Amino acid sequence: MGGNFDYNFDYIEQNLEEVRKKINAAAGEKGAEVRLLAATKTVGAEKINFAVSKGLDLIGENRVNELLEKYDKLNKDGLQIHFIGNLQTNKVKYIIDKVDMIQSVNSIRLAEEIDKRASQHGIKKDILIELNIGEEGSKIGIKPEDTTEFMEALKNLKNINIMGLMSIPPPLKNGEPNKYFGRMREIFIDTASKKIDNINMRFLSMGMSGDYEEAIKYGANIVRVGQAVFGERI
Repeated sequence: MGGNFDYNFDYIEQNLEEVRKKINAAAGEKGAEVRLLAATKTVGAEKINFAVSKGLDLIGENRVNELLEKYDKLNKDGLQIHFIGNLQTNKVKYIIDKVDMIQSVNSIRLAEEIDKRASQHGIKKDILIELNIGEEGSKIGIKPEDTTEFMEALKNLKNINIMGLMSIPPPLKNGEPNKYFGRMREIFIDTASKKIDNINMRFLSMGMSGDYEEAIKYGANIVRVGQAVFGERI
């Protein structure tokens, strides 16, 4: 697809530049490489393609139907797509060959379905394990204390690569140190140190538009930023 856009999306380019600056400043303190994932829920393909034309190389979709509706319209040259929302097992088959990573694996059943569908396509699928780090009743995810046991249960699945952890911590009051990010970092380091077979703890995905700079200071190396790139959701 070409780079001709009918609308003025310059604000997206400015936002991207600003977010990248903040990421680099926060990551510079840690000496770390951090990937910007632009969360594209409700964002149309034309805006995404504009951002891709300005160097964006990673997006995250929350909903299967929305991803499928946009997929053929996206300029996928050099673009990686992650699935970051709640994924039902009966919808895995629709996206297994369309996403590079599924970040929101929160049950053995879902992991087994991803493994099965990946096998059918002759591929190995990268996944992250989603933790319910705040142990909120309204959110899905593995209990923090069950992380190692959960990974042990998945280590023999041959068609998935467990690449790390993701979480959506509860909001905190301004200025309050983020105990949830701290706990995620501890679990990430602890799990990596156990060297479980078939587990390659490379990615810690946490932090969104309101707190990604702080997340980086706690070791996040994928930050999922939507509003700060594309503006208010419609």
